[in-house]
Amino acid sequence: MTAIRRARPEDWPALWKIIEPVFRAGETYAVAVDIEEDEARALWLDKPLATFVAVNAADGRVLGSYFLKFNQPGGGNHVCNCGYIVARDARGRGVAGQLCEHSQREAIAVGFRAMQYNLVVATNTGAIRLWQRHGFDIVGRLPGAFRHPTQGEVDALVMYKRLVEAAAKA
Repeated sequence: MTAIRRARPEDWPALWKIIEPVFRAGETYAVAVDIEEDEARALWLDKPLATFVAVNAADGRVLGSYFLKFNQPGGGNHVCNCGYIVARDARGRGVAGQLCEHSQREAIAVGFRAMQYNLVVATNTGAIRLWQRHGFDIVGRLPGAFRHPTQGEVDALVMYKRLVEAAAKA
């Protein structure tokens, strides 16, 4: 059983154990592979509007996480952006899907009307299939926009989902 709750500062060591190998691999996130821990913490835990963790309900072990933030300021602040990560040993057990569903509910609860993923690496086919299953459309392809460490320049996708319908125009 998995429970999802707001991340707490004391969750950081467990989060870093999950995040560090993913960032260091350089295959799915557009962050420096040599990112310092304090920079990663700011990116994942401190700067976003909210960060949540999925935990094993039996023992409290952190299985995954997501952050929720504004995609753009001003006129674009009704659209949010999220980043997701799941521990290697928890993959394939539905944690990412649970995080995705939870993030959409949270986004609606704080007033977002849509969710956009700006740079989904085209080689991350499992994530793409998952986001599509959860209602996201591929609305753009950015040719060669991501430098993959073993495959060179690969495409990145922009994915989008309307969470609530726009208010009727007066």
